[in-house]
Amino acid sequence: MQQFGPQVTIDESAYVHPTSLMYGKVRVGKGASLWPYSVIRSEASEVVIGDYTNIQDFVMIHIGDNTGTYIGSHCSITHHCTIHGCTIGDNCLIGINTTIMDGCVIGNNCIIAGHSFLKEGTVIPDNSIVMGTPGKVVRTQNNYARCRMNAFMYYRNAQSYMKGEHREWASDECLSAMSKEMKTLMAEQKALEQGE
Repeated sequence: MQQFGPQVTIDESAYVHPTSLMYGKVRVGKGASLWPYSVIRSEASEVVIGDYTNIQDFVMIHIGDNTGTYIGSHCSITHHCTIHGCTIGDNCLIGINTTIMDGCVIGNNCIIAGHSFLKEGTVIPDNSIVMGTPGKVVRTQNNYARCRMNAFMYYRNAQSYMKGEHREWASDECLSAMSKEMKTLMAEQKALEQGE
């Protein structure tokens, strides 16, 4: 793992690909993963990556003019996204090539469809599915299990990559663990919905 500046703090359990770059004040949480050619810059404010969140290949994360960037736990920021000075809640999936601009606030358990563009200051409630340019809520549903499952898959993949193994998702052990995890997550989601 390469050396970053003194204000970059990375939990020892996180996976950072050698091509990933981080500058300024950045905090990477437990079990998080940063994949090839992801870039984080924080010349002011800060960037926080939550526990078990994955930042996939070619993602660019930057701060806004007056806002830091805060990404919750168990999120998947998928390939080629631009995340700019916004707040993303827990258990979210941000689809491929999405742009989220300054001051946006995305609630928990949300899915933002690929190629969406969220203009400055957009607020997305919990349990939303968002599509379009500009992005709008098209459906309300609890996406807790689906989003946590994707984060679980990337956590397992990262642990495998740290050992130099690159075929985790093809292993019988992984497939069995994913099936078991999905049952657990669905039960957790049901309990959460009944508690609302």
